[in-house]
Amino acid sequence: MPDSNKIDSTVNHLFRHQSGKMVAVLTRIFGTHNLELAEDVVQETLIAALEQWKIKGIPDDPESWLFIVAKNKALNLIKKQRHQILFGDDKTNLLLSSGYTVENTFNQLASNEFIKDDQLRMMFACCHPEISEENQITLILKTLCGFSTAEIAKAFLTSEDNVSKRLYRTKGFFRENNIRFDIPSGDEIKNRIGAVLNAIYLLFNEGYNSSSSEELIRNNLIEEAVILCKLLAENSMTQLPEVNALMALMCFHASRSESRLSPEGEIILLAEQDRKKWNHALIEEGSKYFNESASGETISSYHVEAAIAFEHCSAGSFQKTNWKNILELYNLLNKINPSPITQLNKAVVIFQIYGAEKALQELNAIKEINKLQTYYLYHSIVGEIYLRLNKINEAKTQFETALKLTRSEPEKRMLMVKINSLPLQ
Repeated sequence: MPDSNKIDSTVNHLFRHQSGKMVAVLTRIFGTHNLELAEDVVQETLIAALEQWKIKGIPDDPESWLFIVAKNKALNLIKKQRHQILFGDDKTNLLLSSGYTVENTFNQLASNEFIKDDQLRMMFACCHPEISEENQITLILKTLCGFSTAEIAKAFLTSEDNVSKRLYRTKGFFRENNIRFDIPSGDEIKNRIGAVLNAIYLLFNEGYNSSSSEELIRNNLIEEAVILCKLLAENSMTQLPEVNALMALMCFHASRSESRLSPEGEIILLAEQDRKKWNHALIEEGSKYFNESASGETISSYHVEAAIAFEHCSAGSFQKTNWKNILELYNLLNKINPSPITQLNKAVVIFQIYGAEKALQELNAIKEINKLQTYYLYHSIVGEIYLRLNKINEAKTQFETALKLTRSEPEKRMLMVKINSLPLQ
């Protein structure tokens, strides 16, 4: 008798990595208005795998098995419902609704050669400009990354009910509108790529510095973001400079993951990280993408952020970091994409170069400083500046405010260490 636990683990792992491909293929055939129908077929395929593999064992080629079963289920559904449901566009529906052409048409549409392009089409559909940012990411996690409602809720610190409502609203939008399922062309790609890259980067950031109360780093989210961006980087239509720049940025950041936490799960700040633990293969990969991002005349915020990340990755030690180069890059970033967060990060660099007084002046000059008042890291940085100025009471107040604002347990523990280490007044 096959090992039931091993079967469950294998199916869940495969499903996570294959469900997005299957949903994308079936959505192209069914049409975006039938997205839920495509997800239902894929879910039924998972159930079939769990049931049959526990009896017969895992097949030699489980990925092919999943696709074959999903396609068979989809074809049977079309045959039964072709006169009740509009599948695809008018031309596709005409061919699928005829008993003479249904199988041949379906087999052509379900060809494996279109899988990568289908995933790209799904990505652009999820990032339709009329869908809100949070709903874009939620839909990407559900349809392309195979995340459950519970996993999405945990990743973004919200309730399963809230995630379900987001998905229902977004799928309702798909049902009610004839959303094109294709990769935009020409200028339209340039107009739409920003939303897609933004969704991918937000997904990466939640993995790199999770707002989850339990984990600081969520490697599964980092991995999914990198996979999605690679699809863009490897396709000739979407192989744009800003795509390669984002790939470089994520590689540089991800290369430091192993050094950011102690074995006990405590945060290790950049100055104390063991640089021997940095993944130099990822740094090299990031450098390759960064060089490729130099084509064309586009300089995006991803280019500048990647350049900043590279400065950190290439420094032999924290003390050897070229902070003046980084300051110039933050000045450029502030021109391209001005924001209070960019100005906050610039103040941290000024702290390293010119000291606490100059850093405090920089912070006080931020025009929209009110937007940082609910950001825990702002208060933590201000606390460090006050500590350097020997203003212990002010530093303690800032650290305590930061403690109230974060829901991350590792961040809370780090702040408690800072508070408990303050000199007595």
